[in-house]
Amino acid sequence: MNLDPALRSRIDSLLQQNRIVLFMKGTRHAPRCGFSAGTAGILNGLLDDYVSVDVLADAEIREGIKAYGNWPTIPQLYVDGELIGGADIVAGMANSGELHDLLGLPKPDRTPPTITITDAAAQAMRAGLADAGNAALHLSIDARFQAQFFLREAEGHEVRANANGIDVLMDTTTAQRARGIVIDWVDTVQGSGLSITNPNAPPAVQPLDVQALKARLERRDITVIDVRPAHDRATAPFAGAQVLDEDSVARLSALPKDQPLAFLCHHGNSSRSAAEHFRGLGFRQVFNVEGGIDAWSRQIDPSIPRY
Repeated sequence: MNLDPALRSRIDSLLQQNRIVLFMKGTRHAPRCGFSAGTAGILNGLLDDYVSVDVLADAEIREGIKAYGNWPTIPQLYVDGELIGGADIVAGMANSGELHDLLGLPKPDRTPPTITITDAAAQAMRAGLADAGNAALHLSIDARFQAQFFLREAEGHEVRANANGIDVLMDTTTAQRARGIVIDWVDTVQGSGLSITNPNAPPAVQPLDVQALKARLERRDITVIDVRPAHDRATAPFAGAQVLDEDSVARLSALPKDQPLAFLCHHGNSSRSAAEHFRGLGFRQVFNVEGGIDAWSRQIDPSIPRY
């Protein structure tokens, strides 16, 4: 692809004006693909300030940045005007400490976390590892504290924790999130499998019906965050709500982590995703308004239009 000179100049200017730029799908606080979420999560954990460019909002940039650096996939991280790489490269550099060196940050803490593996879990793990060949057991815990086990050969720079005779390999970010976890084997109606109890995880997002929301608003002890598009907010406004958009997401993310937050949308679906994202940022009192503005209109304030 031949890059249009005007577009090249646009990208040049963006990289000259900002030391660290991540071209991604979505934004750093609202990623829209797993690879972008993983890369932004690494940078969010290291930096308070960097620029993210949503390629989904700019078709020219989305295709042009691939030609600019001769790199075919998104996300792409640039530092000091130079392409560092995509999701796998950034993750590897973060795990080895190279990314910290590049950004002028202290080396990551590689102290193995103290973990507990019950006898039942250890027995199941040994059975699974018996046919794994050279593969090692890895654990990943993402920003939402969702845990995933997988088998893969060791690369040599993982943090290694041992409990009950089982080695568990993890990246440096997971190691911080895994301190004090208990791994057990459980039998449920859905089946059997490994279960993790993590004392570091923020409490789960809680459902909040509109009657309870009304009572809390009257007590003035909760902040409502409206995640709906601007057109929907104009059609059926919710008085006093904070708006979640690209301009406000950084400010809202910096609120005190113990502040109660209630997320509101049309019917309570997209607000749940936003609530989970803020839970992943460490907020400990996060609520999703069940039924959304539609339920508020039906049960609390019929003057608000339904749509």
